[in-house]
Amino acid sequence: ARGSPRQSPSILESKNSLDLMDILGNLSYDVTAYEDSNGTFPDYDAAPCHNEYCPLFQRVAPTFLAVTCAVATLGTGALLVALAKRPHAWGWPQSRALVAQLAVGMGLFTTLLPAVAVGIGQGWRLGTGLCSLTHLLWHWSLFAQGLLVASGSCSTAWCRWDPRSRRLTVAVWAGALLLATPVALASGTVASPVTSCVRRSVAILSPAYMLHLAFCLCLFLLLPAGLLVATLAVPRLRAGWQPGVGASWLFFGLWLPYGVGLGVDFLLRARLLQPSCGTFEHFDYVLGLGEGLGVLHCCLGPAALLAPRLR
Repeated sequence: ARGSPRQSPSILESKNSLDLMDILGNLSYDVTAYEDSNGTFPDYDAAPCHNEYCPLFQRVAPTFLAVTCAVATLGTGALLVALAKRPHAWGWPQSRALVAQLAVGMGLFTTLLPAVAVGIGQGWRLGTGLCSLTHLLWHWSLFAQGLLVASGSCSTAWCRWDPRSRRLTVAVWAGALLLATPVALASGTVASPVTSCVRRSVAILSPAYMLHLAFCLCLFLLLPAGLLVATLAVPRLRAGWQPGVGASWLFFGLWLPYGVGLGVDFLLRARLLQPSCGTFEHFDYVLGLGEGLGVLHCCLGPAALLAPRLR
C-alpha cells in the first residue's frame, strides 16, 4: 500500500488498506486522500483506527466474480435461447429488440469479469492501455443498459424493429460510449505490492473524473428518480406500467446504493464531509457492498426478464 511517510499515531492502517474509491476494478490502495495539507493524517480523537478491508477484498472478490460470471453466462445464454425460440412472445414493454440489446449489454459486462477477477487475485499484468479499455467497456455496458431500460419504460419505440427503433439503437449505444469515455481517461495502473488497475488514477477534482462521477450519478440516481416521477405524474405512463417494466427496473434498484456511495465518497474526498474514525474503518465495506450488489444485475437481470414469459 502507498501511505504517507508521516502518520499520526492515532491512526493505524493495514499495509493493504484500500482506497475508498471502488471495489471491483482492482482498485486504488492509496489512503492518502485522508491526509491534511501538511501530509499527516487527521486526529480523530479516538482509539487507533484500523482499515483492514483490502485483505478481505482480495480473498473474497475473485471468487465472487467467478461465481457471478458463471451464473450470468448461463442466464444470458438462456435469455438468448428464449429470444430465438419464441420470437413472437415478446411485446412492449419487453419487446424483443429491447431485450436482445439488454442481453448484449449484460453479456459484455459479464465477459469482463474474469479479467477483473484475475487482476484482483494476481495483479494486473495487461498494461495501462487494457486497464483503461476494461473500464471503458465496463461502463459502456452499464450506461447502455441504463439508457435502454429508461427508453423502454417511457416509449413504445421498441415495439417493432423499424427505422425509428434502429436510429434509437444507434443513439443509445453511441451516447453510452460517449458517456463512458471519461472513465478511460481517468483510469490507469498504480504500483503497489501487486500492480493494480484503478478507476481513478487522477486527482479527485480532475475534469475527467468529475465528468465520470457526474455521468454515474445521473445514470444511477437522477435518471431513475426522474423516470419514477414522470411515471407517477403522467397517466399514460402510469397506465402502461406492467410487470415487465418493473423487471427491467431491477437494474436501477441494484445500482442505486453504489450511486449514493459514490456521491458520499466524493464529499469525503473533497472534504465537504469530515470523516470520523468509524467512517475511515467501515466506508470501504459500504461502498464495496454497493458495487457488489450492482454487479449482480448481470445474473439477476436475465431471470427477471425471463420470468414474465414463463408464466
